[in-house]
Amino acid sequence: MPGCFLAVRVDGKAYPVDGALSLDSYGDAHSNEGMCNAIRKAEVTGEVKNERFVAKSFKLLPTEKKH
Repeated sequence: MPGCFLAVRVDGKAYPVDGALSLDSYGDAHSNEGMCNAIRKAEVTGEVKNERFVAKSFKLLPTEKKH
């Protein structure tokens, strides 16, 4: 089991995600802005079942540039 995993926050609670690509599919998961090291925004659809988020779609949004 990897040391980090994809999760979404729904109403303030984090749920592991089923039905999305692997973390490295969204770039280097261990880079400074990678999925293991940064909270990123995404557009998702799906539902919570058995304390997990079952994704129908998952689209990672671009990182916001810091000024």
